Amino acid sequence: MIIETDRLILRRFQETDLLDLYEYLSNENVVRHEPYKPKTKEETEEELKWRVSTDEMLAVELKENHKMIGNVYIGKRDFDAIEIGYVFNDKYWEKGHATEACAKIIKHLFDNGVHRIFAECDPNNPDSWKLLEKLGFVREAHLAKNVYFWRDENGKPIWKDTYIYSLLNENT
Repeated sequence: MIIETDRLILRRFQETDLLDLYEYLSNENVVRHEPYKPKTKEETEEELKWRVSTDEMLAVELKENHKMIGNVYIGKRDFDAIEIGYVFNDKYWEKGHATEACAKIIKHLFDNGVHRIFAECDPNNPDSWKLLEKLGFVREAHLAKNVYFWRDENGKPIWKDTYIYSLLNENT
């Protein structure tokens, strides 16, 4: 699948995306709300193998210079639903790329019969949940201390809250 916007090309990952992918997956600022730590180059190579093999992860490339600046996850779920997520290189934040990419993907998914798109988001990441709201998503839930990815120095879980957002296709 290749989807284009005015400024972007949304496509499957390619092996040549390694350095661009590593640039943002190794950045603590970019992954601080993700369920993984900054990745080494070797870990990024392994991650890229999976991304190349799946149609659930789309690379976001700038048309002007073919720089891969981020990704959008579109995970298939039961009942004609899709989970969406996104991670972008922080050098390209606040330029509208994530909004542009997600809006185009949402339209594509709804045009192809998807009934519901949902996202899970860290309440401590207002840039992410404000983007979802800008795209028309509605906050359906605030789950208190429902998940943990890390443990403290004593081995105790560091619990986190989750916001759940959704957007319904009014044509299904």
